[in-house]
Amino acid sequence: MSGLLFREVTLLDGRRVDVRVRGDRVVEVGPGLDGAGEDVVPGAGGTLVPGLVDHHLHLHAMAAAERSVACGPPAVDGPDALRRALAAARPGADGWVRGTGYVESVAWDLDAAGLDRLHAGRPVRLQHRSGALWTVNSAGAALLDLAAATHPGVERDAGGRPTGRLWRADDWLRDRLGADGPPALDAVGRRLTALGITAVTDATPDLSPASVAALAAARADGTLLPSVHLLGAPLDADLPAGLTAGPLKIVLADSGLPEFDPLVERIRAAHAAGRPVAVHVVSREALALLLAALDVAGGRAGDRIEHGALVPADVVADLARRGLRVVTQPGFLADRGDDYLRDVPAADHDDLYRAASLAAAGVPLALSSDAPYGPLDPWRVIAAAVDRRTRSGAVVAPAERLGAAAALAGYLAPPADPGGAPRSVAVGAGADLVLLTGTPDDVLDAPAAERVRLVAVAGRTAHAS
Repeated sequence: MSGLLFREVTLLDGRRVDVRVRGDRVVEVGPGLDGAGEDVVPGAGGTLVPGLVDHHLHLHAMAAAERSVACGPPAVDGPDALRRALAAARPGADGWVRGTGYVESVAWDLDAAGLDRLHAGRPVRLQHRSGALWTVNSAGAALLDLAAATHPGVERDAGGRPTGRLWRADDWLRDRLGADGPPALDAVGRRLTALGITAVTDATPDLSPASVAALAAARADGTLLPSVHLLGAPLDADLPAGLTAGPLKIVLADSGLPEFDPLVERIRAAHAAGRPVAVHVVSREALALLLAALDVAGGRAGDRIEHGALVPADVVADLARRGLRVVTQPGFLADRGDDYLRDVPAADHDDLYRAASLAAAGVPLALSSDAPYGPLDPWRVIAAAVDRRTRSGAVVAPAERLGAAAALAGYLAPPADPGGAPRSVAVGAGADLVLLTGTPDDVLDAPAAERVRLVAVAGRTAHAS
């Protein structure tokens, strides 16, 4: 059986070795290994690490974003720039202009009338960078027949007229648009492997059967090489080969927090089905609601908090006591930290996207991108966890900085154990591997996607630069 032989590579512990791969496993690690017919990869002293795991992203949203017009910073930074971007955008096959990444600093708190002033000639749907809100112009509202819509996310004014704002209505919007199916994942798959990501957790809630089938098909035909762990798989799902179920995703949306008793029952149902919960929490109120619900429903090993955007200091020890994991996104600080420093009360700045204090308290901590809503590049996220610098150079909560090794470890735990022990290159380990230019010290001092030389998924070369 042929395989790979990585010659003269450096492991994170500093050892300079050869690494032999057969099938989907590492079978030998040591200096001066004899060749045995494998494809030899000259390491030249470069760093060999396990493939990275992005513990929270949205695959089909990433694919859709690839064919959308950017409508937020840094590409678009004001109403005139947004007007030009929408005018230049090519509509999709459905006739709509689809924009993503919008934030209020561009052109204020848009509704249909406000969007009309920027672009009225064609139907436009504009997604907020949080992913929670769509805004359509009047042409779009007419095509969707919002006046007759019954979805609870269709916002209405005091007179009962739709405003053009749709909260957490993605499935409804997709049905109304008559989409042919989830978008193809070819480009997404290539981007992931080129960055050294060999496993992902899709955090999209309430996945439809069509979405699950499309993900399975992309895994089966090699379009999507990284393994896929799903938070949005239904409790009764019998998943196709190539997909695994993780904790059940529950969204505590600040636009409308759920009632307490139904939340408790949903947590209990997930636990009874043998699954922990993964709960979207970005505000103090949502965090307090979750903790109160867990007091009644009880916890389960593997329960996790997604984002943890604002965690008060006096709650950190409680999270550790409960065994809750936190999957967070320091990339948001690099991407939109200046907005946080401007819009979040100063008294809360030290609570933003905690990391070091959680790890010090014993809270299992994993890093992720939340792509397409945050930057996908894991090396950029790792750098953000270390320096916590905004675009302007300001630092957000410097006491929450992670060391570079700890930040990298946040991408090395298995998908089923975010925040757990980082995987290593060792005999018997899976052969998801990334060869980087530079020594481990070089990599940790200056993490960058440009360092990725070769990526192997299950023992097969998936990307080579």
